[in-house]
Amino acid sequence: MHIFDLIALLIFVSGLFIFLNTLYLKLPSSLGLMILTLILSVVVLMTEILFPEWEIATEIKSFDFRDVLNQMVISVILFAGGLNMDINKLGDQKLPIIVVSIVGAIISTLVIGTTLYFILNGVNIEISYMYSLVFGAVISSTDPISSSNTTKRFSLPKILEIKLEGESLFNGAFSVVLAFVLYHVAIVTGDQNITFVTFAQILLLEILGGITIGVLMGFIGFRLLKFIDNDDVHIEVLITIALVLVGSFISGFFSIYSKMVSLIMGLLIGYLSRGGANPVKKGEEIVGSYVYKFWNLMEQTMAVMLFVLMGLEMLVLEWRMEFFAAGFIAVNVVLFGRWLSIFIPVKIMSGNFHFDKNTIPVMTWGAFRGGLPIALILALHNFPGKELLITMTYVVVVCSILFQGFTLPIMMRERFVNRAV
Repeated sequence: MHIFDLIALLIFVSGLFIFLNTLYLKLPSSLGLMILTLILSVVVLMTEILFPEWEIATEIKSFDFRDVLNQMVISVILFAGGLNMDINKLGDQKLPIIVVSIVGAIISTLVIGTTLYFILNGVNIEISYMYSLVFGAVISSTDPISSSNTTKRFSLPKILEIKLEGESLFNGAFSVVLAFVLYHVAIVTGDQNITFVTFAQILLLEILGGITIGVLMGFIGFRLLKFIDNDDVHIEVLITIALVLVGSFISGFFSIYSKMVSLIMGLLIGYLSRGGANPVKKGEEIVGSYVYKFWNLMEQTMAVMLFVLMGLEMLVLEWRMEFFAAGFIAVNVVLFGRWLSIFIPVKIMSGNFHFDKNTIPVMTWGAFRGGLPIALILALHNFPGKELLITMTYVVVVCSILFQGFTLPIMMRERFVNRAV
């Protein structure tokens, strides 16, 4: 089977999943897709057991998804998320949203990574501290699509809705950047203790380098789009596609592991095309509305394909009970880390900014882990303990979507019973 055959299969199954969920299950997309993904996992495993001569597992293991995930999927998701984020809609909530997102991601990474490091090594499951932090950053990335698909069915207070949507995007994006930065540190230092100078050099390369390239390419892309008539749909779409692919190539050329370039390009083009500090009316943007629709479609498509990929990954997981036990331990640690990462910055800033009384529980329980953590962990090159982290990520994502997906509406009805629509 060729790689393009596998991509075609992923797209076909993705379309089938959406159809089945829309027509029969009628559940929020992330929840319905996860149930269908688990069914696919069982079917694939049974097929491998009953028909070993088909060598399905061998076929799947023969494909290296790292380049596709690195150069395409993750970059597309971050660019699309940045492009479709209307920063002006955040209003006076910009600062608290950005602070909660960045500070929260750092707190969550440290709490999850440090706690799991001591717990797992305490029960003789070896994992290095740096890769434990990498896992903490990977699993801290939230899925804004899964969250909004559930919460949008309720009429939340406007200030809470803005915070929830904005924090989900910025948290997910920053966690991706943080995961790649920590991974870069881990592969550079190896088994040696990292020095402050080495860490500062990597941080400058990843953050400042990514921002510089992202701003430069984003501005060039915006100037090109400004000269294109909005009626030339194909040209504007092709320019944005070229920006994402070239941005990924340049990042790789300069050994910038983070996807900061794609995120900054998306945010800058989206912000400038909407008028910047002087917002223009809807329909008068520099970039045509179909460009936003195209990238929203790409983001949704990639998200669904990642769920299907999760189902196929059951064949390549290392079936060790201690790995799955570590995953269930991580489920609780991740929830605690998420709660603490919201609780601390919200309490600190509550004296200067208004927060709805339900901010902490809603932002904690509404933070789903979707396909992005799976894509992140699979995109990393092999390292000691990667099989453990893949299994833990799989368990946390499944439990997050199923448990939180079924219980979040109950909590929302209790807290917003008079506002449910």
